Amino acid sequence: MRMLLVNAGPIAHMASSVPIRGHITDESEYIHKAGLGILVNDYIIERIDQTEALLAEFSDAEIVDLEGRAVIPGLVDSHTHLLWAGDRSREITWKQSGLSYKEIADRGGGISATVMPTRESSNEALAKLGLNRMAKSLRNGTTHLEVKSGYGLDTQSELRLLSVAESIAKVEGMPSLDLTWLGAHAAPPELSLDAYVEVLLSEQLPKITEQGYARSADVFCEPGWFSVEQSEEILKQSRKNGLDLRMHIDEFTDGGGGDLASELKVQTADHAHYSNDNARHAMNDSGVNTAFLPGTPYTMGDKFPPFDYCLENEILWSIASDFNPNCQTLSLPFIGSILVQRNDISPISALAACTVNSAATTPHPSGLAHGSIVEGSIANLNVLDSPWVESWCLKPGHSPFKATILEGQMIYH
Repeated sequence: MRMLLVNAGPIAHMASSVPIRGHITDESEYIHKAGLGILVNDYIIERIDQTEALLAEFSDAEIVDLEGRAVIPGLVDSHTHLLWAGDRSREITWKQSGLSYKEIADRGGGISATVMPTRESSNEALAKLGLNRMAKSLRNGTTHLEVKSGYGLDTQSELRLLSVAESIAKVEGMPSLDLTWLGAHAAPPELSLDAYVEVLLSEQLPKITEQGYARSADVFCEPGWFSVEQSEEILKQSRKNGLDLRMHIDEFTDGGGGDLASELKVQTADHAHYSNDNARHAMNDSGVNTAFLPGTPYTMGDKFPPFDYCLENEILWSIASDFNPNCQTLSLPFIGSILVQRNDISPISALAACTVNSAATTPHPSGLAHGSIVEGSIANLNVLDSPWVESWCLKPGHSPFKATILEGQMIYH
């Protein structure tokens, strides 16, 4: 069944054979002028052409008049912690009293405080939480999410989280998922860090590999959590086991994670808030993406990462939500607002960071291109409730979208 979208406003197609680096000085390179139509055939974008030409040739298609509304790609959230249970709201008081993230963790908060409620939740309860969160994400224009385990922190629980994620990934009408094993998120309450590293290598990783649901492995490489040496050992063994590599690095201090990321040429090194400039350039030279997660410093009252430095120096970067118990947003338009309205980044550069750039680090399960609007790509699009592309990130607290087309299916909001 063909669907023909006609009378589109400007279309931010974001088409590029490689991720976009540096400032976008000519927006016309990535935005089609108003008046085009988009022909969707099943779940694929078949053709983009003038509205009149498409109407003349495909009059038997289902016609949807966009009435001049702007169109952008489906958003790609390349770093989420989707599955967990519990509530850590009380930690805001500790934070306001001056305790650091590490001090809160030492007091029994942080990652460990989420582990026990997650372990105690049934598969059904976790699946319900996950689906509710996926629906919120879709309402905010996200059509694909990378999803990490990491709140089980024992072999059985980590396997279970990935199994639940795999099950909800099959639910129709929801964003597609790309699964990552993050067993190396923190040491569980019952084990020392050294003992847990041994469990990860000798027991957990082999079983994760055998299960086959995770495409990637991730490690929280940060002083006070997993050292550079421990992270290197876990990541190298994960690669030997056939997993792609991702990292959490330098969230609270420059702990050397950027150097390891560049050495191993991981797919993406995320947070990177305090990475030094030499490490940023080394990662860029090695083809490593830096995924900034500005929702986290927003919730923690910290300064924002150096977005402009990366643009000025043409360093490869993206943005993601980092949805987790401490940063409960699944709205990439809100994350975009932080860049645009608080850091003076252009709306089109912010859009590139959560479409074509983030898509390069988390493939669509179909194998088709996503994060851009091009012929032959997956039909994941957002129709803005505005004639201007810039509106995608200018309504923090509200969804800017009239509709989302998810794998060829129109979903009105």
